[in-house]
Amino acid sequence: MNIGVIGVGKLGEFHTKLLTEIARDRPDIHCAGIYDQDSKRVDEISEKYNVTAFRSTELLAEKCDAAIIATTTSSHFAIASQLLKKGLHLFIEKPITTTVEEADELIRLEAENQVRIQVGHIERFNPAIRAIEPYIGRPMYIQAERLSNFSRRVTDVSVVLDLMIHDIDLVLSLIPFDIRHISASGVRVFSNELDMATARIDFVNGATANVTASRLSRSRHRKFRFFGTNPKSYASLDLTTGKSEVFRLVKKEEASSKNPLKSFAARKILEQFGEIQDAMQGMVLDYIHPEVPKINALRDELEQFINTLCSNTPVAVSSADGRRAIMVAGKITAEIAANAASSD
Repeated sequence: MNIGVIGVGKLGEFHTKLLTEIARDRPDIHCAGIYDQDSKRVDEISEKYNVTAFRSTELLAEKCDAAIIATTTSSHFAIASQLLKKGLHLFIEKPITTTVEEADELIRLEAENQVRIQVGHIERFNPAIRAIEPYIGRPMYIQAERLSNFSRRVTDVSVVLDLMIHDIDLVLSLIPFDIRHISASGVRVFSNELDMATARIDFVNGATANVTASRLSRSRHRKFRFFGTNPKSYASLDLTTGKSEVFRLVKKEEASSKNPLKSFAARKILEQFGEIQDAMQGMVLDYIHPEVPKINALRDELEQFINTLCSNTPVAVSSADGRRAIMVAGKITAEIAANAASSD
């Protein structure tokens, strides 16, 4: 299978590097080449990774069965629609497009040309997320914070489509219910787009997610907190370090055999939560510190895309998943705009 990379900026270079590594390990996979509007950059990456540089998307597409699109978000639709019409399978970096209407058209072209799209919501492949997911039960409240430095590289879209979209997709995958209501606020500071935003997403099953994203921070910060039922649980996760911990109230026989809490330790931890001993109703406190495997999430994501094409199985993150994420992002952005207009 011949796979090309379109867009070789910072993220596109990572894709090129990993694709060439995968191709060395698998004789059925070949990096067909790369293309970028910046001819100097494409020549630099071509020489660095010993791959063919092309001077247009059309020329590269002629040599490909599939392509990775790692260009700016605003260009995704034009490039993807062109390649879908040529019958190429696509891996499109998140978000899939800037609007729901564009996503709908790509989904139509995907079906019409009998190809597949996978969207690059990489946090689904984060080993820390995968390690904690089996233990958080049914999340009824999720708090997500994603803070980053300001970068001129992504000022073509708001912080909602740049950073918050990661956590929107994670929330939607963990709470598979329809949305009842969204409220949001945000501000522009250094760009013409939103640089900070916070949103509350209420679901029809009673679950709620509070999601905050900012590109105005002096340091990177990516944290999740989960409060769940079945079993009753609290979990915290730092996506930057990969560290996480889970506290669950379970029957004694259901406690984790790996991390049983001795009575003294349990009592000290319970004291940190306050006066909850009487509310435990005969349950025991189960503590879990999930083991996080050492996995390169981007390589894992690419390999799963390749494997689905080779085995003709469903992709991990579909075009419909990508559409739903930008649909929610659009509602958040519209809510912020409406609030700003009403305050003028």
